[in-house]
Parts: sequence; structure tokens; C-alpha cells
Amino acid sequence: MAENSTKASIKYWEGVNADVDGMLGGIPQVPEYAHIDKVDIQSSKNLLAKLGFGARKGLRLAENALEGGAGIGRVTEALLVKVAKQVDVIEPVAKFTAGLQGKPVIRNIFNVGLEDWRPNEGDQYDLIWTQWCVGYLDDEQLVDYLKRCKEVLTPKTGVLVIKENIATDNNDVWDETDSSVTRADVKFHKIFKQAGMRLVKSEIQRGLPQNASVTLFPIYMYALKPE
Repeated sequence: MAENSTKASIKYWEGVNADVDGMLGGIPQVPEYAHIDKVDIQSSKNLLAKLGFGARKGLRLAENALEGGAGIGRVTEALLVKVAKQVDVIEPVAKFTAGLQGKPVIRNIFNVGLEDWRPNEGDQYDLIWTQWCVGYLDDEQLVDYLKRCKEVLTPKTGVLVIKENIATDNNDVWDETDSSVTRADVKFHKIFKQAGMRLVKSEIQRGLPQNASVTLFPIYMYALKPE
């Protein structure tokens, strides 16, 4: 695995537009992928319902949720505020979170990278959601991040979800453009074990079309609890 540079990654994202197209790397501009945001959110909503979270009868609202790598709050506003009473977000690029300031349900905004995030004393979360951003951490940083998440999950019932692109073989794929790494499924399992987390459910993102000009990595969702 090439050495990650979180500074280089942040510099890249500081140059990205603060909109959904920017958050999704321009994919929504490809006609066949225009609905990727809707498909992504619906798939995530379905997973959370299977984990017991939601506003429907028989499901529960999280007292507190946390999103790691929130960007402009695409997932925060379309998903998390609908399944949680309060939501905290972590996002190093302050211009992305400017639109979340003062909004209902949004509590704390941590303008730091995942590697530098430290929870406030006494914080506890029923749900932690981290999507499309752990590729900016090296393996050691990711293990450390997961360990910090583990310490603030509600005992027994708290769930951490990692949603990420997955390399199709057992080798990491390095992207020089944004200084990120796409890990293989086997690597994630190794990291989860190192962090003391156990897999309670995993699913593959469905519903994305195939396009000859755009090749997307498979997208996995991992639901984790402390061992």
C-alpha cells in the first residue's frame, strides 16, 4: 500500500465544489448514473432498517448518531437525521459543513480529519456511520479510528457502519489523484479484527447500472459491534 497523505487528501477536497456532484466525484453527471445518490441512500436506509433503526413502527430512533467524513452532509441530511434524534459530524473541510451549522438535529461539528477526531467527554452513540472516507487513512490510522469509535458506542446495542468501495482482488488500489486507497474485502476483515470489532452484517450495494465508460468499484456495507 502506498503511503497515504492526509494533507494531500484535504488539499484535494478543498478544491472540490460543495455540492452532491462534488461529493460523488462527478458520477451524477454521467446520464446512466444520475440517480446514484438516491440508490445509495435507499440501500443504506434498507440496511439500517435491518439493524433496527428507522422511523417506522417496530424500529427505533438512535438517541445520538455520528457521521465520519460527512462532507456537505449528503448522508447526514438524507439518512441520519431521519433515524436519529441528534447527529454529530466529522469533516475536515470547513466549507463543506458550513451549511449544516445551526440546523435542527445537528449537534456537534468536528472540523478535523478522522485521524485527529477525539470524542467529547461523555459522548456516546447508538449509531456511527462512516462512508467513502476511510481510504484517506493508512491501516494504522484506520485501526485507531475504529478503536475510538468502539469506546463511544452504546454498550451492547451500538452499531458502527463502514460503507466503502472494495478492490476486486486481494491488493490495495492506490489513487494518486486524491491520495486515497481502495482496500480489498480481506484487508477490511483483518483491520476490523485488529480493532477488536466483529462483523454482524454485511451487504453489497445493489441497483447501480453498468456503463462502458465508467467503471465503479463494488460497494460493501459492513455493520460492526465490539467483540
